Amino acid sequence: MRPMTKKNKIAAVAMSAALVAVGGGTAYAYWSTTGAGNGSAVASSGNNTVVLHSTFADGIAPGEIRAVTYTADNSNTSSTVVGSLAASVATSDPTNCLASWFTVDASNTPTTVLAKTTGTTVGTGTLTFTDTAANQDACKTATITVNVTSK
Repeated sequence: MRPMTKKNKIAAVAMSAALVAVGGGTAYAYWSTTGAGNGSAVASSGNNTVVLHSTFADGIAPGEIRAVTYTADNSNTSSTVVGSLAASVATSDPTNCLASWFTVDASNTPTTVLAKTTGTTVGTGTLTFTDTAANQDACKTATITVNVTSK
């Protein structure tokens, strides 16, 4: 082996410094790297059907009020939110038992209905049977339905 001359030592140190600088620059570039890209996915929300129900006690008579409970069934594989509710009344005898004799309301705050659940309470309200001067006997045998939708 040959002895190292001063010129060779200086060259070796310079070469080592150059390798460290290049290696350090690579490491610096690795840690400070940035990138860009894109991707996409299709969201599956099941059949998008949430079934809303309304329930109240039987036997309402003119001048009475019944509490109404609104519930939701979610057969989807993901949770959903039921927003504001809107309710209306229908009767099985719309000619003689007028829907206009009834008022109904619905109050709620947006409610999350978990996936694959039934009977989640989403709101409440009241059903009022207004006592009028008209003969309301037809309502004794009529079915009163509270329809509910969500916005």
